[in-house]
Amino acid sequence: MSRSLAELLDLYNAHAPLEEASTIPASWYLDARVEQAEREYVFGCNWIAVGRLDQVAEKGQFFTVEIAGEPLVIVRGTDGVLRAFYNVCRHHAAAVANVPCGTVQHLRCPYHGWTYGLDGALKGTPEFAGVCNFDRAANGLVPVRAATWEQFVFVTLDADAPELNAWLGDLPERVAPLGIGNLHFFARKTYMLSCNWKVYVDNYLDGGYHVPHLHKGLNSVLDYKEYTIENSAQYSLQSSPMVSSQEHESYAATRTGDRAYYYWLYPNFMINIYQGVMDTNLVLPLATERCLVQFDFYFAQVSDTAREGNAKSVAVSDRIQDEDVDICESVQRGLHSRAYGAGRLSVRREGGEHLFHRLLAGDLRKAT
Repeated sequence: MSRSLAELLDLYNAHAPLEEASTIPASWYLDARVEQAEREYVFGCNWIAVGRLDQVAEKGQFFTVEIAGEPLVIVRGTDGVLRAFYNVCRHHAAAVANVPCGTVQHLRCPYHGWTYGLDGALKGTPEFAGVCNFDRAANGLVPVRAATWEQFVFVTLDADAPELNAWLGDLPERVAPLGIGNLHFFARKTYMLSCNWKVYVDNYLDGGYHVPHLHKGLNSVLDYKEYTIENSAQYSLQSSPMVSSQEHESYAATRTGDRAYYYWLYPNFMINIYQGVMDTNLVLPLATERCLVQFDFYFAQVSDTAREGNAKSVAVSDRIQDEDVDICESVQRGLHSRAYGAGRLSVRREGGEHLFHRLLAGDLRKAT
């Protein structure tokens, strides 16, 4: 007999201390009911990073995104205010913005021409004369809460969620001394993985446990023995001193500085910082066993003279990502095996993963 969702969630003990804890069970990575609960209570109730400020720096600039199954459009108004809306026309539900990004004076639905201002107000309804009891003011685009931190744009679908600054806790003051606001966007790359989104997050949060075995090049420039993990309410920081090594020349040339910082913000946003270099990873579920990972690369210099060096740094990231893709897809296949139910966690290395699983379990409990 198949288990109910409540019974699946009961398989994990979120109260167990790290030294006694197991991972979330395999079924949480495979069951469509868990995926649906995540859509509503994880991605639908928390602040989610969706893009960069430079994508909406000028009046009329917009980009589109899908979060928790909801199509959204984020736009800079003619008044300079950043806003987000459901990307759904109030007439017959077509997308009012049907391209990924651009610059517009208004948002016009391509289906029947209904037109909205960049503040979401309904401005035009062609051939609508004679319609009775129609309140134009009540039929604007439905707003979504949006806020920014550093170079990042966040949204939440939850009207009752705390303000973004409160939700971030002390993360802004921890990150501020690293000066990431002085780094400039260089390129975006996306990867499609045949695994559940949580497999990718688990891999990121294992405290460097896999680095000596899977990422030989990266391991050559990190002081693995001094790798640390610090957890807060909504984020985990993994950090390591950098070491000088010529064992892997491309890594030594592109991963420099005194220390590497790897921030993960619940549920699906990562910020990786080296000297003069940052990349962010946004992990978006596409199906129970498929996800998209979006990398944005930033550098201190993005001039033509810096382009070659920046491209080499991105190439190093590609190699690391290829290694992660292979192992994550291997894990996903293994999760189907009757030989696996759940695994234990390393006290030394996997405290971040333990935080992730407990936060996830707390949100999923809202579904029962």
